[in-house]
Amino acid sequence: MTSEERLAFLEKKYEEKLKPITDEELGSAARKKGPGGGPGRGMAMQTGKPKNAKASIARLFGYLADAKWKLVIVFFLVISNTLLGLVASYMLRPIINGLTSGEGIEALIRGLSKMAAVYLGVIICQYLQQRIMIGVSQNAIQKLRNDLFEKLQTLPVRYYDTHNNGDIMSRFTNDVDAVGEMMNNTVIQLFSGSITLIGTLALMIYTNVWLTLITIVMVPLMFKALSIITKRSRAYYKAQQAAIGTLNGFIEETMTGQKVVKVFGHEDASREEFNYLNHDLRSKQIKALFFGGIMGPVMGNMSQISYAMTACIGGILCVARGFDIGGLSIFVNYSRQFSRPINEIAMQVNTIFSALAGAERVFAVMDEEPEKEDPADAIRIIEEDGRLLYEIPKGSAYARENSVIEDVVRQDNICYYKEVKGAVTLKDVTFGYNPEKTVLKDISLYAKPGQKIAFVGSTGAGKTTITNLINRFYDVNEGTITMDGIRVTDIERDSLRRNIAMVLQDTHLFTGTVMENIRYGRLDATDEEVIEAAKMASAHSFIIRLENGYDTMLEGDGANLSQGQRQLINIARAAISRAPVLILDEATSSVDTRTEKHIEKGMDRLMATRTTLVIAHRLSTVRNANAIIVLEHGSIIERGDHAELLEDKGRYYELYTGKSELD
Repeated sequence: MTSEERLAFLEKKYEEKLKPITDEELGSAARKKGPGGGPGRGMAMQTGKPKNAKASIARLFGYLADAKWKLVIVFFLVISNTLLGLVASYMLRPIINGLTSGEGIEALIRGLSKMAAVYLGVIICQYLQQRIMIGVSQNAIQKLRNDLFEKLQTLPVRYYDTHNNGDIMSRFTNDVDAVGEMMNNTVIQLFSGSITLIGTLALMIYTNVWLTLITIVMVPLMFKALSIITKRSRAYYKAQQAAIGTLNGFIEETMTGQKVVKVFGHEDASREEFNYLNHDLRSKQIKALFFGGIMGPVMGNMSQISYAMTACIGGILCVARGFDIGGLSIFVNYSRQFSRPINEIAMQVNTIFSALAGAERVFAVMDEEPEKEDPADAIRIIEEDGRLLYEIPKGSAYARENSVIEDVVRQDNICYYKEVKGAVTLKDVTFGYNPEKTVLKDISLYAKPGQKIAFVGSTGAGKTTITNLINRFYDVNEGTITMDGIRVTDIERDSLRRNIAMVLQDTHLFTGTVMENIRYGRLDATDEEVIEAAKMASAHSFIIRLENGYDTMLEGDGANLSQGQRQLINIARAAISRAPVLILDEATSSVDTRTEKHIEKGMDRLMATRTTLVIAHRLSTVRNANAIIVLEHGSIIERGDHAELLEDKGRYYELYTGKSELD
């Protein structure tokens, strides 16, 4: 692939994420063009003004509500600090006039001492306001991060299937950090700048009205310049935040799949793609920082022009109209001070736009539709005297639909209590991840308590989808799924999932000890129960040979263990859960045959007392299943045990004998 073809491929790949910035977003009549009249590569990011800046600001300040009294104190300190600073500046007038009128050194020392005392008050106020505000802002950011993380726990699996992990991570880092920067400094500086502006204007009018009018003439020009710059700056700061998320997502994917990159020799392709995204980010940052950085010099130079005009005309007034030198000295100081808060407010616009862009991305996650709430009368699964029981409220849909509830262990005035056995039934189930494509078509099957049911079929036949539906990672479009005759939608979601153990092909181990990783299956398990689960999974023998045994730290997804060892720990985690239903999704497909034997021994012990649903590509692992279900294109084409299916000489027979292969 040539460099031009590669560039075209990348532009097509990121077409949706990297949209051009519009004229409206830039506040400009014409957009700069890239080569060939199209948008430049540096302008290819999806951007725009905050969709609802007022709503974002209101939500951000909602995180400060608990500290409103501290904020009142901070604002009181800001006002005190500002007023003391203005008073201290005005105290120069009598000091200078005293020097010009021949007052002695004692008067000078007295005046300077008073100024020093006032400035000491300024320092104390600044210290206290910063100390309090940092605590307030960091508490707010902590709450924001907590809310974001808690929201992510409520989102359905569909969200994670359709969003990049690196982009999600950037909400916690870049976006929240930008919001934190605004809360730490910007809020106070904007308030302080406003108070300074009003106070300075009042003292300027008091000192000399005519010079004040000359200074004020420059203000509309300064605000016009500010408006022009901020219109462009806003779009590029939004683009910068989005570009960082896209780049982080690519980095996370590449680092996670580094072995795959090296196996297929795609290092050069990865570098090219990274360079493309990095170049795009650089272009956004250059434009954002340029328009943000130019604001200070533009406002500063206009301030200098205003200062020079004031000084010249003020000098003329001193000579021609008897305006006092002390008054002129403090006025030119106020003239410069008058533009300083405008400059500071202008400089804070960069932080505000960056923070609002980040806040919108954070709130976009928080506004995502969570998993549907369980009904108020949802059925719970509880453990009582070593047994698992359904706690069925007498007002629940299941109780209303069944005048006689079988297998009731006991009942009280509120609930029936029925034993959990683990029978799973799918009846006329139809499902598609999106409306355009149906993945499962009219699927009906059952697994009796303690049975082992195997699913065989080509990739994309719908095997894993069935397990996702049983767990309620997704809800069916049509049909019903029941456990022990109870619809899974009537069971509290957390209760359901706690009682369905899964062993996946892709293991995931958390940073922590081996003991902690196994205990993840049931957090209240004792050390003895963890060891017993490891023995059941055939993991105990290799664990005790590790450097620190069960206290060995695992990092990097268990990088210091082999694939088979990681899978055995995964099986031990499922064993300790005591779940009556077990799902094995190609649990041995990525290990060698010798390791597979160890894993099979562990799984056989695990499956002995549980209803087990197995997805396997190696047909040798499902010969002892009570029933084998063959799926193709989302439909069941064969079912029966190993012997029956071989005798029928259908699709399973062809796969088992090697006459055909799984697609």
